Amino acid sequence: MQTAIQPATRDGTGDETGDDLDDERAQIARSQRDPAAFAPLYARYADRIYRYCRRRLGSREAAEDATSQVFTLALAGLAGYRGGSFAAWLFAIAHHVVANAGRRPPPRPLDAAGALPDPAPTPEEAALAAENGRTTHALLAALPPDQRRVVELRLAGLTAAEIAAALGRSSAAVKMLQLRALKRLRALHAADSPED
Repeated sequence: MQTAIQPATRDGTGDETGDDLDDERAQIARSQRDPAAFAPLYARYADRIYRYCRRRLGSREAAEDATSQVFTLALAGLAGYRGGSFAAWLFAIAHHVVANAGRRPPPRPLDAAGALPDPAPTPEEAALAAENGRTTHALLAALPPDQRRVVELRLAGLTAAEIAAALGRSSAAVKMLQLRALKRLRALHAADSPED
């Protein structure tokens, strides 16, 4: 899923501005009455949700499927949304979709899929991206599950408060988990790269 969607507008502090939040709340209210009004919310968050799913699931196809499922569930459950951070609510759904995806057996590939042209990057670009992805994935996999979830959500662009809401934790607990995760990642990276 390659999109040209820009992340949510933010001011210099990293927090959404009051106007952005008011606009988002109004868009949510319109979407609760008319599902067709959900498109701007999708456009605002699709790229962030996709990157989170891609990081967690490891493949483009699985991330695209998971992203689609997240927004299908979000649209279906929008009537039950009762306020708070919309991003945290979406990422809580994404977390459950990704967790459930890990429990299912992978789908069988289609026989005809091999005959389709591959729009992927060049072999060299793919090899470099794969190596970086494996390194990142391996480092994240070495973290305890709670720390890994916090880092993955942070990499997806959520603030500490949004992560806390998505995981049902306090902001202080999230900040502590993030601090411990970063300390552990530095140690793991230093062990893998003694020349740095």
